Amino acid sequence: MSLLFPGVVACICYVTATLMQVMRMLKGIELKGWIKSLGSIAVVFHAVVSYQDFNGEAGIDLGLYPMLSLMALSIVTIVITGSLKRPVDNLFILIFPIATVTIILDLLLRSESEHLSEVSSGILAHIVLSIIAYSLLTIAAVQAILLSLGDNLLRHHRIAVLRNMPPLETMEQLMFEMLWVGLIFLTLSIASGFVFLQDIAGPGLVHHTVITLAAWIVFSILLWGRHQLGWRGAIASRWTLTGFALLALGYFGSKFVIEIILTK
Repeated sequence: MSLLFPGVVACICYVTATLMQVMRMLKGIELKGWIKSLGSIAVVFHAVVSYQDFNGEAGIDLGLYPMLSLMALSIVTIVITGSLKRPVDNLFILIFPIATVTIILDLLLRSESEHLSEVSSGILAHIVLSIIAYSLLTIAAVQAILLSLGDNLLRHHRIAVLRNMPPLETMEQLMFEMLWVGLIFLTLSIASGFVFLQDIAGPGLVHHTVITLAAWIVFSILLWGRHQLGWRGAIASRWTLTGFALLALGYFGSKFVIEIILTK
């Protein structure tokens, strides 16, 4: 089956839902049902693209673009599911465009990536744990960006837009919930990597491991600071984004260098 049709449908739904979310936040137009419906449709077609590309004839593709698309799919799925009971709809305005970009990259570009024809249960567990951890921590980072935006709007008395966003305290609480759960999954991911990955000193894995451990330390310090020192607001947002930047650099940065830069 061609990936173009489901990819295009997913992108159209994501873009339309994003525009609706912008209208909802700026003008207070009630479009929640339409936004979630379009987002859900996009997830279905996005899943078709990711599954066929990730699990191809040559085996599981761990390349940069399929993994970006799969990660975005996981993020959107978690947020849409969470929005059924929690006020996380404001995240749509950033995660839908991100998902759209990953689909376009996955459809148009290819990299020199590795394929796994045989995957043990341990390696599969490591992959799943990593995807969940990265997804949750990405959601926390997006929440940190919107929290900083909300704080800036408050300081400049842009109350009209703030009325259509969850309270800053709620956004901050949700960010720390994502950080706690994300750190647990990241810890399990790192531990499973040491146990099940045979060539931990292979190309890119050393840098990936070291930078990921650095990100783990940053998130741990942040959560300690929250518990012991009451860190919040701008401080919490900066630490969250720093940890996320390290996490993204450790995995996707290493993949970009190995699959794109070094193959030219």
